[in-house]
Formats: sequence, C-alpha cells, structure tokens
Amino acid sequence: MKTVALGTQGLTVSAEGLGCMMIAGHYGTADVTESMRVIEAAVDGGITLFDTADVYGGSQNEVFVGKALANVRDRVKIATKFGFTRPGGGGKGPGGALVVDGSPVHVRAACDASLGRLGIETIDLYYLHRVDPKVPIEETVGAMAELVRAGKVRYLGLSEVAEPTLRRAHKVHPIAAVQNEYSPWSREPEKMFAALDELGVGLVAYSPLGRGFFTATINSYADLADNDNRKGYPRFKAFEANRPVIDRFKALAERRGCSPAQLALAFVMSKRPGTVPIPGTKHVAHLLDNLAAVDIVLSPAELAEIDGIVTAAPVVGERYADTTLLQA
Repeated sequence: MKTVALGTQGLTVSAEGLGCMMIAGHYGTADVTESMRVIEAAVDGGITLFDTADVYGGSQNEVFVGKALANVRDRVKIATKFGFTRPGGGGKGPGGALVVDGSPVHVRAACDASLGRLGIETIDLYYLHRVDPKVPIEETVGAMAELVRAGKVRYLGLSEVAEPTLRRAHKVHPIAAVQNEYSPWSREPEKMFAALDELGVGLVAYSPLGRGFFTATINSYADLADNDNRKGYPRFKAFEANRPVIDRFKALAERRGCSPAQLALAFVMSKRPGTVPIPGTKHVAHLLDNLAAVDIVLSPAELAEIDGIVTAAPVVGERYADTTLLQA
C-alpha cells in the first residue's frame, strides 16, 4: 500500500483509508463478524487510516473500532469526529434529531468520551463533524487546540467545511485535514484545491463511491432495504433520473478494464494527488476490490471523460435531505 502525507504537519497515512460508518449498520443491517473480517483485511492490505465518529451507531461504532484495532494500535491512525448531539444526550435520543454543538464545553466532553469508547490514550486525527453556526469557529478550534496541548489529540481536522471557515480555523491552530464528500458526482471540494495546497491541508474524501452509487451494485431505489438510510437521500430517491450517470460510468469502467468502484476511487485520487478516499464497506470482497484502485492512474483524457459523463447527465437531487448538513 502506498502512503501519502496528509497535509504538511507530519501526518502520514495509507493512500486509501477505511470509513467505518457502514459497520454501524447505517446502510442496512451490518454483520459484526464480517465487519471484523473487513477491518482485519484492511490492516493486512496496508490500510493505516480508520475513520469513525461518536455519532455512528449510537456511539457504539467507536467501541467496535477500538476493540478491532487494539492489537495493531501502533500500526494504525484512528480518526474520529465530534459535534453532533441528540435531544436527551448521548448518541441516540428522542426523535432521533441531530443537533450541532461546537461549544468548548462539548469539545472537551466529547473527546474524553471518545477516548474512553475507543480505549486509547490519544486520538490521531480529531475532526469537527459539522460547523456549529451558533459558535464562532475560532472558539471551537481553540478548544480543540487545547486537546492537542493536553496530549489527547495529535492532529486536528474539519468535516464539511468551506474555504472561508477553513481559513479562519487555520489561523487559530493548523488544520491537518479537511474531510469533505468527494466523488464523481460530488465535486464541491475542487473549489478548495488551491486553498488546501496553499495552507498545506490534506483532503480526505468521504463517500467517494457516492454512497454505493458508483459501485453499480444498486439497480433501483427498490433495491434499498427499509432500514437503509439512503432511502432518505434525494439522489437515491431520484435514482431513475440519475441512471444515465451510472450507466455511462459503468461503460467507461468496462473499457478501462476495472470495476466501477475502482474507477471512482481512481478518479478521486487522480484529480488531486494526495487526496485520501475512505470508502466504507461491510464485505471483504468489496474491500479487496477497493484496495486495487490505488494502482490505477487515470490520464487527463479519462478524467475529462468522467467530467463529461456528469455534465451530459446532470445529477438530480441534493447530497442530503437536510441542507444544514452541507458545507459551512
């Protein structure tokens, strides 16, 4: 597995990471035994960056990830996120509504809780999951910087953040990485490439497979299980309208001699070298397929063809039903 510098502060990780949200059953029921095999196969395959969050699985995702990586802690980097609460406290609450909380008090409490669930002394990369519009980003990042000085966190990150907010945060404490959604049909991070390079900030691409859309394993909206959260995403509700995108993308993958998932991951890594995608999966076979993407380098002509696919069949639907979860 290739390694890359994630930003310019000294954090080095595998060229591809593992997003662990799916292990929490976010996209339908998860198999704990198979999920453990996925993590073991990821470690064996050279993945060193494992990404979770305190809100995944009612916070139990951190417990699972921590236990699964306990025996290889010295070989991996654990990233987690904070910033969401639910009414009533904890990872789950009445009504299931999420509330963004970037207050300094919550920063400190959330970090201590994550350290306990993960069973570790230091979080390698600690992200603000979403920007709190009620709290100046300087206050939130200031409290996060205190965690670095206390030895509880090594590097700081921001998730779903826009350039102006990143610049303000970076003045308070260096930001090692931004984790934004980036895939062939979610291109917002490209507007930040120049700023990321200027500031020496790494880009971690979450949902690089379009939440499974670019795996070409979903044939219709009806394929999604009732307990699959994607049923609530506008782009999946508009699956038929978006079908031309995946049909053309699948045809290009066939001509390229790779899987659609590999093509999507190669796109993300080729567009801005050093970008680290963190695809998630519940199946070892899919993990192994994803790993092979690190050796695929797309030509400018192939990148342009993918651009043309999205341009020729514009994507229908927002990334989230709740637009407050978009960049701030």
